[in-house]
Amino acid sequence: MKRIILIISLILCNLFQAKTIGDSLYIPTDFNEMVFDDCDACGCAAGNGSSGFESLLNPQFIGIKYFAQHYKAKENLFVKDLSQDQYFNTIQLWGKIPLTKKLSVYASLPFHFHEKKTMQGDIKINGIGDLNLMGIYQLINSKDNIHQLNGGIGVKVPLGKFDEKGITGVNPSFQLGTGSWDYQMVLNYKFQKNKVAVLLNTDYTIKTENKKHYDFGNQWNYSATGFYQFIANEKVIFSGKAGMQGEVYDRNKQFREDLPNTAGSALYGKLGFEASYKKFSLGSEVMLPAYSNLVGGDIEAKSRLSVFINFGI
Repeated sequence: MKRIILIISLILCNLFQAKTIGDSLYIPTDFNEMVFDDCDACGCAAGNGSSGFESLLNPQFIGIKYFAQHYKAKENLFVKDLSQDQYFNTIQLWGKIPLTKKLSVYASLPFHFHEKKTMQGDIKINGIGDLNLMGIYQLINSKDNIHQLNGGIGVKVPLGKFDEKGITGVNPSFQLGTGSWDYQMVLNYKFQKNKVAVLLNTDYTIKTENKKHYDFGNQWNYSATGFYQFIANEKVIFSGKAGMQGEVYDRNKQFREDLPNTAGSALYGKLGFEASYKKFSLGSEVMLPAYSNLVGGDIEAKSRLSVFINFGI
């Protein structure tokens, strides 16, 4: 069944031909920060923070991105203080290629290097993560390009290593991969007029049981981001952005039984920019938590940072 869903998704991505759109403040017909999980090693908490698709200036590109997350966790179950620092770092290759006027395909391949500090010493893991593939379809586009609605479906291929021993710690998401085939559904709305744009996004990830009979909880993301263009000419464009992003995680399961203290939610405020010169674009974003309740309060979100550079193709 999983293979059938993957084959259908790939076939849908190859039905039509591509067309590039050109606007003074170009925001492509795809999805912003939360659609594609760039640190998707975990299921219900820290390591599954989304940062996603951020290129606003190139309708088609290949690029590289760095994404860092910092959390505080309990050193052990008998200590009330959140004294353990956990760092989730990802470098990923990503790209987006329009196949038709309305259809495009997105792919990302991450490399993770994570670290947590314990009383017994630092614990580090690193390696390739899970491959993300998604087909994106333009559902609505007004004649003046002011309003746009897009939908997408995707699949995550379990290339990252899942360590069964890792689920016994405070944060079971300290992993390189979920070990499971996971599926994504996305809706994205864009309003754009003159120098101002607003993006609203929601997506849902269905996570399945892996070979070790462990199932990370499903995840719902939502975001609202505003953009303003400060500089624009034939060669250079510079835009600032600000907004909020929320994440909700269901409970993890093992042998189909719900595990306590594995659900959670968090809400972030974010501030960033994106600049382009000819075919190159550079962007960065900082996120700080307004609310954090992860793993029954045993983990607290601290900060996130992302930086990317893309080349238009």
